[in-house]
Amino acid sequence: MAKKKYNLNSIETYEHPRSVLSEKFRGIRTNITFSTAEGNIDSLVVASERPDAGKSTITSNVAITYAQSGMKTLIIDGDMRKPTQHYLFQEQNLRGLSTAIVEDESVENYIISTRVNNLDLLTAGPIPPNPSELIASERFEKIFEELKYQYEMIIIDTPPILTVTDAQLFTKLTKNAVLVIDASQNNRNEVIRAKNLIEKSGAKILGVILNKTILDKSTSSYYYYYGEE
Repeated sequence: MAKKKYNLNSIETYEHPRSVLSEKFRGIRTNITFSTAEGNIDSLVVASERPDAGKSTITSNVAITYAQSGMKTLIIDGDMRKPTQHYLFQEQNLRGLSTAIVEDESVENYIISTRVNNLDLLTAGPIPPNPSELIASERFEKIFEELKYQYEMIIIDTPPILTVTDAQLFTKLTKNAVLVIDASQNNRNEVIRAKNLIEKSGAKILGVILNKTILDKSTSSYYYYYGEE
């Protein structure tokens, strides 16, 4: 079977909600829901051990499935070093997470309503000189707690976990994470290190998504391939 490729800039679950791939993303949402006995997951980090694993596209698509299910959902682009979510949703990034943390305004003033019903976006904002310090601040912790009262699901896109400490700082707050692994380029030791770093933050790994492999229509395995058109 020929390998089917998907545009890296595509939000498949919005543009083609009935596709096989969209159904796989809905399967991920279901698996996350049932990953705890209580089924009360209300926030999580999507992390990867290395760059270009496809975590940002997976973040947006999984978030859309939550919104499509009727849940009030927020994506936080926590990658203040190389932000992506505003490109995927074709929004401006003049203000966002970085400015919300340092400015004395309500966080609601920085949130964008996307074209997807029930889905809002907090972009990364202008790239600051000290992303880790901003994430570790009391101000961000307060912002995050406010957002948890406003949204039923919050999904945070983060930088690669082996590169900087940002993802660990986020997982300390969400207590839940999903790890995205590039099937075509990965190192076993790096994957183990990433897993250990997430767990050291006190978070639980809800599951692993193996990306950039053949989409098998005949199984329920959650495999995806994103590449150049």
